[in-house]
Amino acid sequence: MKPLLQIKTIPLKYELKIQRAELKYNSSKSDVLAKNQKGSLEIQNRPSKLSLDTFNARNSVCPTTMTSVRQAADSGLEAAMEATANYAKEGAILLDPNISNPLDVINQQRAQMPTGEFGMRFLPTTGPDIEWSEPDMDMKYQTDKLSFDIKVAKGDYEFIPGNVEVSITQMPDVEIEYIGEPLYVPPSARDFFEHAPIDILA
Repeated sequence: MKPLLQIKTIPLKYELKIQRAELKYNSSKSDVLAKNQKGSLEIQNRPSKLSLDTFNARNSVCPTTMTSVRQAADSGLEAAMEATANYAKEGAILLDPNISNPLDVINQQRAQMPTGEFGMRFLPTTGPDIEWSEPDMDMKYQTDKLSFDIKVAKGDYEFIPGNVEVSITQMPDVEIEYIGEPLYVPPSARDFFEHAPIDILA
């Protein structure tokens, strides 16, 4: 007996698209800033200084009023002291019994020419006070300066997640096909006529 049914199974068909995950790095440019500082030259010059004090020299030639008063006071004091000493000597002569005529002795002493050392003095007696300072020079030189400032920019990371796409191109199915002969209800008389003898009437 032949099979009456033919069964076909249609499988499921699908397409699978896979996108891998990615990690992207976006770099950015770095900046370089250059600064130039110019050098400098500083010179400090201090010339020599001369300090000349001629007060004492001028005062010895032409004394000031205050100096003249002081010198006059010193001279008066010295003269008073010399006069006091002379009077004391003359008083001692007057009281000396061994001298027969003391007044003559005193007059002779007063009329006597002065004796002693006489010095010659040149004017001015003192020179000027001279003070001086040596010259000085300071030099400060600073070279040019070049500085760099580098700014490194940080890059950005971007993460792209993966993706999976499933596309169904053919759905699963079952096809059933009847391949037998037709069935009649009630049964067909075909089989009877196929096997029965055929009488041919003359």
